[in-house]
Amino acid sequence: MSLRKKPWNRVNLPVYSVSSTDGKGFHNMHIITYASQVSMQPKQFICGIYYGTKTLELVQTHKRFVLQLLSKEQYKLVNILGRKSGNDYNKIIYLEKKNLLQPWNGFYILKHALAVIELQAHDLLLPDTTMPDHHLFLCSVIAYKNLNDGQPLTLDELRKHKIIRI
Repeated sequence: MSLRKKPWNRVNLPVYSVSSTDGKGFHNMHIITYASQVSMQPKQFICGIYYGTKTLELVQTHKRFVLQLLSKEQYKLVNILGRKSGNDYNKIIYLEKKNLLQPWNGFYILKHALAVIELQAHDLLLPDTTMPDHHLFLCSVIAYKNLNDGQPLTLDELRKHKIIRI
């Protein structure tokens, strides 16, 4: 590990996908690494969703979403789910054509994800002087399910495949 890296880039974080919906039939998926468990009881996460994304619009509207722990083998999905905008591209149609989806609790989830966690999103109010590039939510766990055995996708795996540089 290089000492030239910033401390926050030295940590090997898990890579998740967010499955979101408007509750009326429109669905989207997105990549997220800013997700962290912050409470054991009740089980809660803090999740950061990038401003200007279709996912943020859907989560702010519907207030529920699914956090999907991706498997190591799903690294190629980052190019579709993370580099294409749901504002311009229907990721669900692409994933359906590849037969990668299954329904769960009113959401589409990735069949080969390791686990899924349904979350209730609560806006985290920040002082006016704080302007992060991600909208923060405190999320309560509604339901979860382990789907598959395997190793989680991590930032190191994305670095290995030259999908990210940090």
